[in-house]
Amino acid sequence: MVRHESSRGGGWSRLFLTLLAASLGLPVPEEIPIVAAGVLASQALVRWWIALPVCLAGVLSGDVVLYWAGRRWGERLLEWRAVRRVLSPPRTAKLTQGYREHGVKIVVTARHVAGLRAAAFLTAGIAWVPFWRFLAADAGAALVGVPVSFGLAYLFADQVQGLLADVRRLERWLVLAVVVAAGAWIGVSAWRRSRRP
Repeated sequence: MVRHESSRGGGWSRLFLTLLAASLGLPVPEEIPIVAAGVLASQALVRWWIALPVCLAGVLSGDVVLYWAGRRWGERLLEWRAVRRVLSPPRTAKLTQGYREHGVKIVVTARHVAGLRAAAFLTAGIAWVPFWRFLAADAGAALVGVPVSFGLAYLFADQVQGLLADVRRLERWLVLAVVVAAGAWIGVSAWRRSRRP
């Protein structure tokens, strides 16, 4: 997605389609293309004032598609195997109840939780949350989250690679901590069982 590609629309359409697919549930965190766009903008390979709106449009388009799919096909969508993986009956019930109790706060929260996003926006349509309220909450949350991710990548582009290495190192330590905790729990459970008469 260099500048001469973006002028032809090839780079911009790829960025938009990647974010659209991520919003629809493709297992790619939408933050990755947003950060990539911010880094490219900092290196003057793309224009930031085009990249940022394309990021916002891609993110919001997927959310709106999910909402309207839920509103249009409702409960019938829940019978599809692919949808059941993301939106099990208990999860659907929880989200629907959440919309009744908390309204669009669920939309704002879901916008920032990758594993919940697609399920929550589909359920918003199924639960018939008014479209204007859904869009206002989603756009408001996106207008905070997307520019922050983009801006941080833009400002700290030279440190992104080091940061990614630190994240990988942290992930290894977290996995080790989980393995040690699981081992300790199994050991304590086995010890308690052996002490029972």
